[in-house]
Amino acid sequence: MEKALIECVPNISEGRNLDLINEIVSSIPQNEHCSVLSVEPDADYNRTVITIAGSPDEVYFAAYKLIESAVELIDMSKHHGEHPRLGVVDVCPFIPLNNVTMDECSSLAEKLAKKVAKELGVSTFLYGYSATHADRKLLSTLRKGEYEGLENRLTNGETNHEETTRYPDFGPNKWCDATKKSGGITIGSRDILIAYNVNIDEPEAVVAKKIGSIIRGSGRLIKQENGQKMRVTGMIQEIQGMGVTLETHSISQVSMNILDVDKCPIHKAFEICHSLAKDHSVSLKGSELVGLVPLKSMLETGLWYLGKGNYSDEEYVDAAINALGLSEIDNFNPHERIIEWAMAGDAN
Repeated sequence: MEKALIECVPNISEGRNLDLINEIVSSIPQNEHCSVLSVEPDADYNRTVITIAGSPDEVYFAAYKLIESAVELIDMSKHHGEHPRLGVVDVCPFIPLNNVTMDECSSLAEKLAKKVAKELGVSTFLYGYSATHADRKLLSTLRKGEYEGLENRLTNGETNHEETTRYPDFGPNKWCDATKKSGGITIGSRDILIAYNVNIDEPEAVVAKKIGSIIRGSGRLIKQENGQKMRVTGMIQEIQGMGVTLETHSISQVSMNILDVDKCPIHKAFEICHSLAKDHSVSLKGSELVGLVPLKSMLETGLWYLGKGNYSDEEYVDAAINALGLSEIDNFNPHERIIEWAMAGDAN
């Protein structure tokens, strides 16, 4: 029987202090059953995406040790960044890769959320397939108001949070020293998603924000002077997106999560952004993948640009990298960034 493998992709709320990031990553125990496949800090977002893969029990323990270190070393009351976030480990999802069910990943998420709340005294929220209520499934719903709104949310309640989403599942449900320092940690289980950003050649995110509101499934909220509101859905239901500024590069990004890459392959998201940017007389400066990506997705994109032929997997992957401009700002190494290739090299 093939061995059980899962992936965990915790996002920590620190992307600028490399010494602190390295200290947190070094707290993760690595062995033949568990490996850190990537560490991707982003100074503008002030956030680091970490990818861990291996056996369920080992990855569960690795996730706990990372959270334990982040709770000790990060202070949310001093955190500022472009990306929405709720706590020191803003999100920590478990993803089934091989011979593991989603229910098993959900059980790990609940077990971890309880352990973090009990042993570290931190408020934890369950999301995705682990959610305890249908209203709590989306990360964006639980994170609404972000860290800055958490005190009022836990103390007085907020108009933008229903009672079903206001409180954590475990840990402190009142504002206290622990929530002030660590915020809330969201833990869950989900399918593989692709975090994908398209770079827009503009210093302010004017066009990027427009594209984000057009392409994302939730669309945009139209408000009238008389107070009436109307939600208009966007182009692609499988995309969550927003426009942000990257000051360090003097550009902007359409920052996206592709929730179902079978229905919305990477090249589809890229070409839609390209078309909309062109409509606004703005050009692109390549794009970037955050975290790791399945080989299948890169091959499908390579096929779109290269066409059918007697090409190897490496040639299709190279075609995808070049067409999407994945190395335009930072080098994209496919042997480190494609799940199957990274695990072949680093995880046994």
